[in-house]
Amino acid sequence: MACSQLVLERLNFCALGLAVIQTEAQAVFELQNRIDARFDSACKLLLACTGRIVVTGMGKSGHIAKKIAATFASTGSPAFFMHPGEASHGDVGMITKQDVVIALSHSGNTNEILALLPILKRLDVPLVALTGNPESILAKTATVSLDLSIKQEACPLGLAPTTSTTVALVMGDALAIALLQARGFSAQDFALSHPGGSLGKKLLLRIDGLYHAGDEIPIVLESASITEALAEVNNKKLGMTCIVDARGKLAGVYTDGDIRRTLINQYDIQTTPLSQVMTTNCRTIRPGMLAAEALSIMQKHSITSLVVIDEEQTPQAVLHLHDILKAGVI
Repeated sequence: MACSQLVLERLNFCALGLAVIQTEAQAVFELQNRIDARFDSACKLLLACTGRIVVTGMGKSGHIAKKIAATFASTGSPAFFMHPGEASHGDVGMITKQDVVIALSHSGNTNEILALLPILKRLDVPLVALTGNPESILAKTATVSLDLSIKQEACPLGLAPTTSTTVALVMGDALAIALLQARGFSAQDFALSHPGGSLGKKLLLRIDGLYHAGDEIPIVLESASITEALAEVNNKKLGMTCIVDARGKLAGVYTDGDIRRTLINQYDIQTTPLSQVMTTNCRTIRPGMLAAEALSIMQKHSITSLVVIDEEQTPQAVLHLHDILKAGVI
């Protein structure tokens, strides 16, 4: 139904949106009172699961169930979503006796969910219920039932699942993160289940293969002239060159910043010793470092390049900021 211009002018959309947020925020705040012995029992049941956590729900609860299953799976608790409507047509075969089922239903009397109860009982599979009706069939049948009752939906008609789905999502997160900590799940573990995208790259990608090595390394002897150093900076196009002593050990670097200071101070680029204008306390890293750690060093010290050295302090490669950004580590 289209709104007239007059109605639109009278509507305060910000106030309407704020009312929704306040209603849902209050329900989430009150949810903390439900973190009790039943929550503890549910966590212990899920932690003891030797199979997988099967999360199910119908309609909007099904959408929340999918997200909860995904959160469990990505935080160290193997899980998947099972559509309750498809369960009675063969998908119930996904469930084994080693699994635990989490069923979401605000009413607690959703037909498709209730149809699963005899099967779960026959398989002797533990059931955790997330329901807004503690007196429902689902709540009374479950091994553990978590009370997700609310005072009101954010929908003014009291019909569209809004507040109820929000508190279900929050309770699912509470369960998943409690298990994460109980399992000692680490950032490295998290990275292994998120190898794609920027998150996986931050936690897994190392500098090896990103840096410039071999003939690509800009390098001159400490005895070289400023002119020779400038030529190397220009030829290798990394905005710097490594400076090594007669033994090949890193003595410093000559960077774009050093070049600017050379020009500002009007040093004679033919006669001034390179050691007088180069940076001697340069930042270095070792092979195998995480690219995210190298990026952090660059950001902390406001530099764009790092020299990769070995145990003998010999330059092995140069890592440039652009190499990290090109790899998607941001």
